[in-house]
Amino acid sequence: MGYYLNPEDVIDIYRRETAKPYFVDKTEMLNELIPLVEQQGSYISVTRPRRFGKSVVAAMIGSFFGKGVDGTEVFSHLRIAGYDGYAKHMNRHNLIYIDFSRAVEECESYREYIKTIKMRLVDDLREAYPNTKIREEDSLGATLRTVSLANNKVKFILIFDEWDYVFHKDYFTESDRGKFTAFLGGMTKGMSYVELAYLTGVLPIKKYSASDTMNHFDEYNMANSSMYDAYFGFTGEEVDELYQRYQKNCVRPEFSREDLARWYDGYQRKNGSIYNPNSVVRALTRDALNNYWAKAGEYDELKDYVLDDVDGVREAVMLLVAGEPVEADISEYATTAPVLEKRDEILSAMVVYGYLNYYDGCVRIPNKELELEFDRIIRTEPKYSYMRELEKESARILQATYDGDEDTVGKVLAIVHTTESPLKAYNDEAELSGSVKLAYIAARNKYNIEREDQAGIGYVDYIFYPHNRSDDGIIIELKVDDSPETALRQIKDKNYALKFQGKIGEQPKTTGRIILVGIGYNRRDKVHRCRIEIVQSV
Repeated sequence: MGYYLNPEDVIDIYRRETAKPYFVDKTEMLNELIPLVEQQGSYISVTRPRRFGKSVVAAMIGSFFGKGVDGTEVFSHLRIAGYDGYAKHMNRHNLIYIDFSRAVEECESYREYIKTIKMRLVDDLREAYPNTKIREEDSLGATLRTVSLANNKVKFILIFDEWDYVFHKDYFTESDRGKFTAFLGGMTKGMSYVELAYLTGVLPIKKYSASDTMNHFDEYNMANSSMYDAYFGFTGEEVDELYQRYQKNCVRPEFSREDLARWYDGYQRKNGSIYNPNSVVRALTRDALNNYWAKAGEYDELKDYVLDDVDGVREAVMLLVAGEPVEADISEYATTAPVLEKRDEILSAMVVYGYLNYYDGCVRIPNKELELEFDRIIRTEPKYSYMRELEKESARILQATYDGDEDTVGKVLAIVHTTESPLKAYNDEAELSGSVKLAYIAARNKYNIEREDQAGIGYVDYIFYPHNRSDDGIIIELKVDDSPETALRQIKDKNYALKFQGKIGEQPKTTGRIILVGIGYNRRDKVHRCRIEIVQSV
């Protein structure tokens, strides 16, 4: 048992995870990997944002397949034990497991870093295969090929965790990083000793490697594929079960199941929405909803693109902060350009890093936790001073709405609608709708704001569901080149307020007042008029 070859400590990492009170069994992923191992020569890269369980999954895979120790105690009670390939493959394969973030405790150069990795693996191979002649000058790929051919074509499963470590350390140069991806390609590409090569990290490999260096890997990231999604985030059903555990563990739970969804859900995928797993577990463990998002160096680079307004990306970010979806072509992030020059490349990078969700052609801020991250930037960056002014105006329009102050609502909406910053003047109803969302940006901390939501016998433009049921609910209907009275009448005629009653058997969405807001905008004179009616209950 060696440092990298069939290491004993990998299963210790996974065993500790399975013993935690909010552990979720993701071992069914192993059943999906078994066919890839059996066909041999399989290469997959699964990259995810930080704290999405990548290293836990890597340890699970290594613990199951590797010969290091007997994993029966760990896996016998998990879901994989019910599948046909369990006994055939558990602890039956030679494993090379490298966590590149732990490869060298202290190093000052790429040469020292890669030399230490090579030395440790070569030492392992010499100990395991003492009769094989290994040449010092050979690459690791050549060394592994020599070992395989000299020992009945022995094969290996290779797991590379934190593959992108060298891209996050300043002392590695661009030249070093190119050498590193060539190093990984040299160990894996076209090598007959590979049963499975599994690579994970944050950065997508095809963005950060030369076109032919790592093209043998099938890549699955947050931007380009939904495959394996369920193994790197919590599903709604899993969070339901975790919340039941939480209720048993706490005498007085501090938050509701709905609160968990509002804070940490929102990564909409092909097969449903997923939660940030690290944040959910921390909230349950600490009995506190908070922003547990991992601050990561890669966002500093993205933030610079936004602040410098590269290709107009700042306006898109402001719309996102207001809660508006933004159309984007995320496929552009697959390019190998060293600098992001297009708006969609920057938005795509935010999807890959987990700051945005992509679904149905649009990017969105997924949940309250990420809203707080964007808010933090707006509060601290001088280039967003106008956004802070917008927040002040938004607080004014929200209070005016509570007070039934129609005049102030119309005036603030006109300011937001016609200002050059943050948005240019709007001409149609869709753009007016966007300006209304910006005008009410302060409401996002107290409300779940739905647009074009089905209500009564129609679709309401905006409905504000309060987080606290005792707070007021708000309904807004817009009309272009028509009167606010017409908008108000539509709200009542189509019974939009019934939406606050909830489904049969549910508690009402609000026990407070319901505020009906009709807005009329005249494109010719650019005048915004407002009518407000307050209903005491549904």
